[in-house]
Amino acid sequence: MQSGKRTFTVVKADQVDMDVRMQMSIIFAEGFSQWLGYFSKDQHKIAQAFAHMFILEQFYLVIANDKVAGMTACTDGKTLSVRLNKKELRKHLGFFKGSMAGLFLKKEFETLDESFPDNTGSIEFVGTASEFRGQGAASQMIQYILENTSYHDYVIEEVADTNVPAMKLYKKLGFEEYKRKPFSDKMAKKNGINNLLSLRYMKK
Repeated sequence: MQSGKRTFTVVKADQVDMDVRMQMSIIFAEGFSQWLGYFSKDQHKIAQAFAHMFILEQFYLVIANDKVAGMTACTDGKTLSVRLNKKELRKHLGFFKGSMAGLFLKKEFETLDESFPDNTGSIEFVGTASEFRGQGAASQMIQYILENTSYHDYVIEEVADTNVPAMKLYKKLGFEEYKRKPFSDKMAKKNGINNLLSLRYMKK
């Protein structure tokens, strides 16, 4: 597949002949820095702390020149895509912040919705490496999932309304907003986000 001057290949993360965890975690640290800043301002330290958590068989990667250009998970909504290890978090973030990360993020990342609708794919942890942004990596990756997985509907939960590039991409691909979760004025002022949006794509 081609995008501009780049040649991208979409693969399952557990089928790559190289250790991709650290590259995935750097993308995670860059893309979610707004949420992870409390635990450390050092993105490399964040990347080291979370490299263990990815359940590779749930992730798709965009590869370019033997580098991970982008990643996202796609699950049935009832299966975890990440699993946190408190020992690893404490090792890299220190006992207190590692424990806090394990406590708060475990609730955020590992709470499954048993009422999640059948035949629906949950697209999670969408991220693009900084050097590949704006080159079509995320678009190609999500398009690949839509075309090569058997779900009828797909959802992307809790996209920040301030993430304009992501919202433009998802709408271009055919996702539509179906729910929004507003922040209080105090929280909105603190994190710069007014609403978290939930998006749905339905195959025709």
